Amino acid sequence: MKKIFLIIFVLVILVGIVLFTNSKKPTNQKIVQPFTDNPNLQEEAGGQEVDLHPLTIESLRKSEYPGSEIKIEQTLDPGSNYSRYIASYKSEGLKIYALLTAPNGQIPPAGWPVIVFNHGYIPPAQYQTIERYVAYVDGFARNGYVVFKPDYRGHGNSEGEPTGAYGSTAYTIDVLNAVSSIKKFKEVDPDRIGMWGHSLGGFLTLRSMVVSKDIKAGVIWAGVVASYPDLLNRWRRRSFTPPPGVPTGFRNWRQNLIEKYGTPEQNPDFWDSISANSFVKDISGPLQLHHGTGDSSVPVEFSQTLEKQIKEAGKTVELYTYPDDDHNISSSFNTAMQRSVEFFDRYLKEK
Repeated sequence: MKKIFLIIFVLVILVGIVLFTNSKKPTNQKIVQPFTDNPNLQEEAGGQEVDLHPLTIESLRKSEYPGSEIKIEQTLDPGSNYSRYIASYKSEGLKIYALLTAPNGQIPPAGWPVIVFNHGYIPPAQYQTIERYVAYVDGFARNGYVVFKPDYRGHGNSEGEPTGAYGSTAYTIDVLNAVSSIKKFKEVDPDRIGMWGHSLGGFLTLRSMVVSKDIKAGVIWAGVVASYPDLLNRWRRRSFTPPPGVPTGFRNWRQNLIEKYGTPEQNPDFWDSISANSFVKDISGPLQLHHGTGDSSVPVEFSQTLEKQIKEAGKTVELYTYPDDDHNISSSFNTAMQRSVEFFDRYLKEK
């Protein structure tokens, strides 16, 4: 019996020595988080590498958005006190078309203030640069703003594939390149750039404002401004037919993300990392929200939750709700537009 105990004791000692020796050996093992099948590795301290999914806010911040010089493609009939053009710029090598307006009269010494205008979802094949949002653009253009409304890739005559906004960064990249491009336009003040977004365009506006410091104020109407977990669990469209014109691989973004990364309950860090709501403490400027309580496309709770999140982060936010109004705030359009113009005036003109 004593022999058996002695053998066991010696074995334990030997195992302990092996483990201690191995713990002293240096390791160059790369730690990769299982967030993506298309690695974008970023080296961190200690020789470790972290895999950033393209949808993460950190990945967007690490990328560059050089934009380009804006080219006037066509001169349109003028507005009441402003000129109108179809223009173009470059985003990831793609030619993106846009509607551009410029106030008449003498250009201020520093240039005109700008509003980058992010439209909501329109089937890409049906989209045309000068259709839709006519009254919205006019509301800002006749009040002394340059308005720059990018079409997004794959929309109208813009090059590229329309990928949708939620499972791809493509439209966000197009918007951030639009910001860089309009900064180069000789008639504008690059330090007075605001951003307006409706519905899907609101999603792009919020993401842009936590990525770029160039956007000094934002206004969002009926925005898809919820976190990704809320988009999964609290957003059910009236129609379950996939949006036309978007390739199948991008339509099923919910299912694709869950299959690869697990549910928000299983992998909360990943879902937080791709949600702009997790980064509102870094928002680039004051934000004004508008939402109709009768909106059957995007829940008013999305704007209410975002307002609470921004206030908790100690940032400036205003929320206006419109009883029984629809997704376009049709019944209260004039009131919402007046509030939006006054908000931009306060933070872009009065400064």
